[in-house]
Amino acid sequence: MPQLSAAGSFDVNMTPLTLDAPGDDSARGRMQLTKRFRGGLDATGAGEMLTGMGAVSGSAAYVAIERISGTLEGRSGSFLVVHRGVMTRGAPELAVSIVPDSGTGELTGIAGAMTLIVGGGQHDYRIDCTVPDAA
Repeated sequence: MPQLSAAGSFDVNMTPLTLDAPGDDSARGRMQLTKRFRGGLDATGAGEMLTGMGAVSGSAAYVAIERISGTLEGRSGSFLVVHRGVMTRGAPELAVSIVPDSGTGELTGIAGAMTLIVGGGQHDYRIDCTVPDAA
């Protein structure tokens, strides 16, 4: 399978949503995500994120599922990614994986991971993946 790598920048907008069962738990949150990717990935992203805040400043976690639709190095289609982010007293750990067998169109069979780099007011990404040869 061909190995693909793509990098670029993205913009993200987050809109607060209500929790299905909020109770009195102010440490949890829910957000709608919309993204615009530029570079080797020319696409939009749409998803939903759940958050949880720890009792110590700088400790939190989030999970998200996002559909990314557009072109990746000239191949059109869509795929899902799953995010798992944990911050322990300010030390971040983030994994973003492509959901197996979620690719459509020319991205059918895509597998791999995405790295998100956030800093200095900018959002960047890198995708390292494989995509089967076209039939």
